[in-house]
Amino acid sequence: MSEIIPDDTLDVCGECCPYPLILTKKRVEQLKPGEILHIVADDPVAPQNIDAWAKKAGHKLLAVRQDGNIYNVYVRRA
Repeated sequence: MSEIIPDDTLDVCGECCPYPLILTKKRVEQLKPGEILHIVADDPVAPQNIDAWAKKAGHKLLAVRQDGNIYNVYVRRA
């Protein structure tokens, strides 16, 4: 996999559904089009929720990388 260089990082570890998604939405709105947000989460449903939201909102889910019980999710703003 190629390296993804995020423009911003959001750590939502310790937060459970729906807060990782709510916080992700707010942070993505602050990005410029084309910028990438790296979300660090430990809620196993967060990647699925973020993926579904990104598709609906027109953003692009670039990758989900799992490291133990930590999920690294990368979203590019539309």
